Amino acid sequence: MSHLADLSAVELVSSYKAKALSPVEVTEAVIGRIEAYEPKLNALWAYDPEAARLAAKASEARWAKGEPAGPIDGVPLTIKENIATKGTPVPLGCAALPLKPAAADALPAARTREAGGVLLAKTTMPDLGMLSSGLSSFHKLARNPWDIATNPGGSSAGAGSAAAAGYGPLHIGTDIGGSVRLPAGWCGLVGLKPSFGRIPIDPPFLGRVAGPMTRTVADNALYMSVLSRPDRRDGMSLPYQDIDWMNLDIEVKGLKIGLWLDAGFGEPVGGKPVPPWKPQPNCLPMQARSSSRWRHSSIAP
Repeated sequence: MSHLADLSAVELVSSYKAKALSPVEVTEAVIGRIEAYEPKLNALWAYDPEAARLAAKASEARWAKGEPAGPIDGVPLTIKENIATKGTPVPLGCAALPLKPAAADALPAARTREAGGVLLAKTTMPDLGMLSSGLSSFHKLARNPWDIATNPGGSSAGAGSAAAAGYGPLHIGTDIGGSVRLPAGWCGLVGLKPSFGRIPIDPPFLGRVAGPMTRTVADNALYMSVLSRPDRRDGMSLPYQDIDWMNLDIEVKGLKIGLWLDAGFGEPVGGKPVPPWKPQPNCLPMQARSSSRWRHSSIAP
């Protein structure tokens, strides 16, 4: 049987419904994983296992009554540091900013808590989210679980590292120019930058979106069903659509994949033009086989 920390959110919710698992035992397993691998990865900030245990206990009581709060009730997760959670400062990865506790949950955090998610910690990021790494004047340097000598990508660096390491199945980052997609790609995850305004966010910022980072497509869809719920506080959010996010049995034939090879600015790598990328026919199956074999070997204590 898979380690409880490696189960998907979909598997956990199904097990809670069947009373085969409890949010309390799952949360304890994830806490054990975190405490085995931190601070090697430096993925987390404001880690609060006691608050997570209390949230898991409350979730366990709701499931016992057959009254889950929402589709992710009892699922352990993290939230990127720049998405405010009430009572926790938002330093934005920057040592120059004051540590003032947030007055309220930002919208993605509010939706997450309303749906019963068990918040373990915030995840680390570079200064003001302006690097494709975890290099920060405030946080320790986040590392990639596949090889701790390497970069997990950024700016949702801690989220990518935490997701790949099994610090719960659900994680949320933010993205303007790749801050969800880069760490997802570099850590072997599913990362989604949804359309601008699909996930209400606070404070609104033109071009910035929140997006889920998970180990499976189904978990990404499950979290989108929570995060995309409407909130009038974001005046730039899209009109709500009742999308069947979990309808994943769709025909992909005829769909087009957009591949962005040149951002249009910046210096060439090594001062030389980068040769055109050529798709490899077996790259996706190879990635899938590689992901299924991962056993945390590079960060084993």
